[in-house]
Amino acid sequence: MITVDTPVAAVLGDHKGKRAKIEDKLGLRTVGDLLRHFPRRYVETKELTKVDELEPGEVVTVVGEVVSSDVRTYTDRRTGRTAYRLDVVLTTDGPRLRMSFFAKGRGVAEWNARRLAVGRRGLFVGSASVFRGDWQLTNPKMVLFGAGPEGSGPEGSDAEAELDAMGALYPIYPLTSGVESWDLQRAITFARSVLDDVPEVLPADVREEHDLLPARKALDWVHAPDDRRQVGAALKRYRFEEALVTQLVLARRRRALRSLGAQARTGGDGGLLAVFDARLPFELTAGQRAVGEEIERDLAEPHPMNRLLQGEVGSGKTLVALRAMLRVVDSGGQAALLAPTEVLAQQHFRSITAMLGDLATGGMLGGPAEATAVELLTGSMTKGQRTEPLLRIASGEAGIVIGTHALLEENVSFFDLGLVVVDEQHRFGVEQRAALTGKAGTPPHVLVMTATPIPRTVAMTVFGDLETSTLTELPAGRAPIQTNVVPVAEHPGWMGRVWERVREEVAAGHQVYVVCPRIAGDELEQGGEDAPDGDPDVPEAPTPKKAQQPQGPPLAAVEEVVADLAEGALAGLRVAPLHGRMAPDEKERTMRTFAAGDIDVLVSTTVIEVGVDVANATTMVLLDADRFGVSQLHQLRGRVGRGGLPGLCLLVSRAEAGTPARQRLEAVAATTDGFELSRVDLEQRREGDVLGASQSGYRSSLQNLRVLRDEKTIVAARSTAEALLDRDPDLTATPGLAAAVRDMELAAGGFIEKS
Repeated sequence: MITVDTPVAAVLGDHKGKRAKIEDKLGLRTVGDLLRHFPRRYVETKELTKVDELEPGEVVTVVGEVVSSDVRTYTDRRTGRTAYRLDVVLTTDGPRLRMSFFAKGRGVAEWNARRLAVGRRGLFVGSASVFRGDWQLTNPKMVLFGAGPEGSGPEGSDAEAELDAMGALYPIYPLTSGVESWDLQRAITFARSVLDDVPEVLPADVREEHDLLPARKALDWVHAPDDRRQVGAALKRYRFEEALVTQLVLARRRRALRSLGAQARTGGDGGLLAVFDARLPFELTAGQRAVGEEIERDLAEPHPMNRLLQGEVGSGKTLVALRAMLRVVDSGGQAALLAPTEVLAQQHFRSITAMLGDLATGGMLGGPAEATAVELLTGSMTKGQRTEPLLRIASGEAGIVIGTHALLEENVSFFDLGLVVVDEQHRFGVEQRAALTGKAGTPPHVLVMTATPIPRTVAMTVFGDLETSTLTELPAGRAPIQTNVVPVAEHPGWMGRVWERVREEVAAGHQVYVVCPRIAGDELEQGGEDAPDGDPDVPEAPTPKKAQQPQGPPLAAVEEVVADLAEGALAGLRVAPLHGRMAPDEKERTMRTFAAGDIDVLVSTTVIEVGVDVANATTMVLLDADRFGVSQLHQLRGRVGRGGLPGLCLLVSRAEAGTPARQRLEAVAATTDGFELSRVDLEQRREGDVLGASQSGYRSSLQNLRVLRDEKTIVAARSTAEALLDRDPDLTATPGLAAAVRDMELAAGGFIEKS
């Protein structure tokens, strides 16, 4: 009896020699895995494939018809003997394609000619090339429609297949080297014919409510459809099923988290927060007040807050987070702010202590009664420098603690950690956040902040794992930023104008950032979009890695650009470097010097991506801008225009027009709306590992769903998931669905509990 748990080898037939590749490379170990390996597209078998343009080297898959099939003889140069070649010409809905098949004997060549007789159609796969002015398919493989000639075929023809029965749509599956689409199609067809039962995951009432196919019909229609309507109906069912299972996993996690309980932080008498608000020299925006009220309500609940605070660069997220931290301090607890880089941690420490004034002098003689202590903890601090801050953190004297990964170390203990604020949350992995929240006696409230949600954040928002607050207003004083792409491959002379523009800004009394993807030689800045940038607090930081250079000139490097500019285009200006390999005190000194106006042009890596606030900086030049992601580009751009002066951002790139890299830059130049850009980022990089630890968009745990395309499906599935759990928390009445949820939870591992 064949079931979904039967080893896949049972249905491979005469393709058992490909078992290792199917199991190990494609990850298909059971019949169920094989049947869930869905086609990536379908080819119309009743029509010739429309071929618009071909590129040499492009692997093409076409339905074609043989219009010429001739056996020719030639002399083999190696042996001097007569050899045989079958020359075939295919017609498509586009250019004709030539194919050649070589044979040692006339019989084999003529047998091939009968198989590929004029008028016969099939599916042909090969690499396109040009020979003597004609397009040809190199090393073609094929599946032929209809019965072929009797008799044994040529040796080594296992890459070819013939099908007597052919539907209107032929499935093309995701493949690996040595496995062809028809190998999988035959195995799947056989598996469907012998499968004893197709487990039903979705309850009948859910299928009826959402007009979804039953399991057996969906399986047949996705693998052997008669038309596109059947494909759509099958995929609709599978997308909803995946959305529902995912939403059930997330909903169970939310309910488990709520059941753990947390200490309500009601704010006590509210003394510290009240004094702070009274001293503010400006009015909170309506958005800041509304979001503050949402957070206060969450903090007052006896279960952990898990909220995402998103807002444009400069929208005042830090102020909102600080008011939440002060409320927790008023409640007798402590708050920790986790920053991804030392530059940002120091910036937060300076800005928060400046905003608090003497309210940050808790424990000092003469300080206000409401005051608390603010501590900074980073990896570059010596053991001696850490001793007193660690004591004040452990005793509870320090109400607010700001730090980098140093906060995650075992020797850091809190007296009563009530709130964890994670800035630029996409720069931290799930385990890192768990390491900090685990330092609390009871689950702490968590507030994560970001200006441009990366794909995983957008995905988690849509999936409902995070409650979301959004700041849409910009405080007074923020100026517009003009962004332009500078395509130096097409217009090399424009580079000179870039540096002239920099000189003009400096002459007007302003300052400029120049950002490079490398530090020096072939060394990239550590980290990048999903990790800290060369920060000394990163545990077990690797040695500088070799940059994988594209063809063409090397990428811009800070140390080289500084030298070139100081001696050339910007001679006479004060030009200085900043990057992650500099000593922390040197980085701090450089930033203070730049902020004081004593550096005209700061040539930097992405260490300035977040937290750097210099009001007089009006212009940013990003060299090799196509090497940065959408989120990074938007964050970097936000460093200018912060002092009421109009900002200018120049995206210098050698990327050619029409390429994805160029399109990414043009999208950034077209809008300053970070939320719109997050959707662009999601379209290009996918959702990331929604339930696991991976933050990168290129690896997705979703099989059929796409967050942007299927947002309505996901929202509907969330409502259904909550209703199912309300009436049956353990899903005992729906064992198939319960098993699918358990499987997904196991696949996600411990990250379900840690997130």
